[in-house]
Amino acid sequence: MNKCYALAFDKKAKAAELTMYGEIVETIPFDWWTEKKVDGDFIVQADIISALEEINANGAKSLTIRMNSIGGDAGVSILIHNRLRELADAGVDITCIVDGVAMSGGSLIMCACDKVRVNPSSLVMIHKAWTLLIGAYNADEVRDMARSLDAWDKAQASIYTRKSGLSDTVVNHMMSDTTYMTGKEAVEKGFADELIEDAAPLDIAASASRTSLFVSGREFHLAPGMKAPDSIPTVTTAQADVIKQSAETDEKKGEVISMATNLEELRTENAELAAQVESDLRAIIAQENTETVQTAVANERQRLADIDEIAGLYDTALVREAKYGDHPCTAQEMAFTAAKNAAKTGTGFMAAVMKDAKESGVNEVQTAQAPEDGKNAEADVAEAGKADAKKYRDIKEGSKR
Repeated sequence: MNKCYALAFDKKAKAAELTMYGEIVETIPFDWWTEKKVDGDFIVQADIISALEEINANGAKSLTIRMNSIGGDAGVSILIHNRLRELADAGVDITCIVDGVAMSGGSLIMCACDKVRVNPSSLVMIHKAWTLLIGAYNADEVRDMARSLDAWDKAQASIYTRKSGLSDTVVNHMMSDTTYMTGKEAVEKGFADELIEDAAPLDIAASASRTSLFVSGREFHLAPGMKAPDSIPTVTTAQADVIKQSAETDEKKGEVISMATNLEELRTENAELAAQVESDLRAIIAQENTETVQTAVANERQRLADIDEIAGLYDTALVREAKYGDHPCTAQEMAFTAAKNAAKTGTGFMAAVMKDAKESGVNEVQTAQAPEDGKNAEADVAEAGKADAKKYRDIKEGSKR
């Protein structure tokens, strides 16, 4: 069984204790770059289901779950919740003790228990389902994804309303706001049943990037895009206090304190701390890469949408080149290119007109003068017309010679 959780069973008392510390996953994830399993604490679906089946087979009458999880896969969390409810319906008394945090999927599993006991400094967090999108999608596909997420939200809300007794409206607002609750607040809102008043305070801190939580020295990476609330102190502050206290203690003992100046030295002096630093750096880099990809995808979709808005005004070939050609451009750049082409075409057209006019001699043709009186107006006009026609014919014949 995975090192981050364990099953203990007292056959005489028919009591079982299941420790669940880690991220909830269907299978242990692989690193895309190294194609190796990711190091970390993972609550794996198959192992938990196997443990629950063992508990049931041994005729347990009570089960205590010790919880410390930031969540993970919603489907796996709901599956474990439902299997726990089956045990409860079969007569097993289930208690959850939140040793650290019960966030996201961890809170779903917590809510399956008949009794939830929390520390004053425990954290319970609920939120709406989300998914990571990378790629190109049309409006129908995006709406389908939204409908799918709505269904997940309804499933999760039903779990929270059953446990807390709150209305669907209140629970959905809390999920939409991504609500963090201390142990006391979780009891007040019905998500927990008992506050462990004499519990020792937990050491909870966030990484500098707020993408990880350190709970009693154990690191948990939050999901991509999720940040720890500002109310949780950063790990740098917590570590500074620990280092200061250790230094004062060592100074009283007259011991020399050695401090690593680089990561290689830190691995030698404190391998666990070095691993935490490296893990935190990987989380920061992964978060930045994810945000960069999301921003690039959003910008590309907006570029194409802007071109589509004005595509009807321009030639199809120009629009296609602007979108997918060797030198793709924005809608503004496409419009400027079209304007330059039109200007060139207009200049060439006017030059051709001027050339034709010059060659035809039309500029030499004069308008007929109005007669001084109206008596011989028609005759004068006819004579003037004949004269102009003869002059124009002479010019044309001269140009042919």
